[in-house]
Amino acid sequence: MDYKLVSALDAVISTGSFETAAQSLHITQSAVSQRIRELEKRLAQPLVLRSQPPVPTETGRKLLGLYRRVQLLEQDVLPELCHNADELPYPTLSLAANADSVASWLIPALADTLRTHPVSLDLVITDESRTLDLLRKGEVIGAISLDSHTLPGCRCDLLGRMDYRCVATPAFISRYFPEGITHEALRQAPAAVYDHHDTLHQTFFQQHFAFDDKAMPSHTARSSEAFIKLASEGLAYCLIPDIMIRQALETGILKDVTPGLTVNRHLYWHRWALETELLKIVSRDLVRYANEALA
Repeated sequence: MDYKLVSALDAVISTGSFETAAQSLHITQSAVSQRIRELEKRLAQPLVLRSQPPVPTETGRKLLGLYRRVQLLEQDVLPELCHNADELPYPTLSLAANADSVASWLIPALADTLRTHPVSLDLVITDESRTLDLLRKGEVIGAISLDSHTLPGCRCDLLGRMDYRCVATPAFISRYFPEGITHEALRQAPAAVYDHHDTLHQTFFQQHFAFDDKAMPSHTARSSEAFIKLASEGLAYCLIPDIMIRQALETGILKDVTPGLTVNRHLYWHRWALETELLKIVSRDLVRYANEALA
């Protein structure tokens, strides 16, 4: 495999354009196109869809996954081989994680590694039900997921359990839920959801209150901090991990709308089986910290 050719494909997908890829590789845009065409010719199939932005084909994704594994291995070995190791670029630690983990325990779990190792962190934040797709495509080297099934060529460890509580301010509860949770109240009270894929509220109310109406009013906020802000300002009720709102519950700013009822989600750490020394350290720290911080 000629990785000089593959690096052109990686640059195009990473930067989102042929022009920017050429600038990052310090070559002409025509040279980038020629390298990718040569690679496609050797493999006898297309590797990238010339859209805006360019998108890799299924074969292109597999090739990029292989290339990024090779990069990771090189970054692990080159400092021992080069006399000018200080001049080498920082290795990139690309991880896919859900917003709630990033906002609560993930950064403290990685803190020691980031302080003591020359590494650039690249966090891809998406719903925990979709992070594994990014690992499968080779776009990240590790992912936090709800899925306990290990992908081929990967490893998986249990991190712990996040307990989600349905909370709101006392004033919001008095306004919308004076008689507790009712079907009529759920059709009037605004909730906070992460995006259109977020079905956590629907699952919770269907499970505990046999409410399966999908037309609940809601605010979309793609940020865990925004969730807490919406709830604390009395603008919505929402399901938030217990680890993030303990102080707000103790001070009375927020109140449990459904005392005793929670949604429990088990999180798993997936990564490539071919672990470099850095990835081994990251895996150790994530599992150790999560096992202590999560329920």
